[in-house]
Amino acid sequence: MSVLLEFTVASKEFQLGQVLAHPSGMHIEIERVVPTGDQIMPFIWVTGDDHAEFEESVRDHAAVRELVALDPISNSCLYRLEWEHAGDDIVDGIALAEGTVLEATRDEQWLFRLRFPDHTGLTEFHNYCTEHEISIHVERTYTLSEATDEHRQFDLTDEQRAALVLALRRGYFATPRETSLGDIADELDISRQALSNRIRRSNEKVLQTVLISSFPDIE
Repeated sequence: MSVLLEFTVASKEFQLGQVLAHPSGMHIEIERVVPTGDQIMPFIWVTGDDHAEFEESVRDHAAVRELVALDPISNSCLYRLEWEHAGDDIVDGIALAEGTVLEATRDEQWLFRLRFPDHTGLTEFHNYCTEHEISIHVERTYTLSEATDEHRQFDLTDEQRAALVLALRRGYFATPRETSLGDIADELDISRQALSNRIRRSNEKVLQTVLISSFPDIE
């Protein structure tokens, strides 16, 4: 049975995290990762107010071959990043354990959500991190069947659930609104942009679960 793992990790613990480390105030979400021979080519969404500094920092990294802005939208942009992977870090551990990256985002630190074919893969990944002295903080492990119980029926992380529930309770979705995004962000002690992304991701997961499962024949 498939096993899911959620963990947090500092940018310094793996090469891609180091490449994308600056500026710290930007929200980063890895959309997908494409291996191409000796390279790893991720597609990443970056949201924030300082794309110029972000692009300069990434392009200055010795491992980066190319950074291409594909789809700028408001204060977000989808980038394609080509870089020479040094090996022996989280990316290799995931591949060796046959893991799949379901979610990888960075605000203050990185949050990964991985799926492994079974507990053997999970153990292999954990052992890999230990052997290579990669410090991760495990938030949760659970099976797919556990992910569909009442507590996790929408597959939200604790941070996403907290943001969505607080926004609902404070009247953010009311008409007219009874609070602002900034007020909720202050209450959670996170940036306004980080809160906006958490609510967006939460809404997407809830709508996918409720609507797509209810109307599977609609394209």
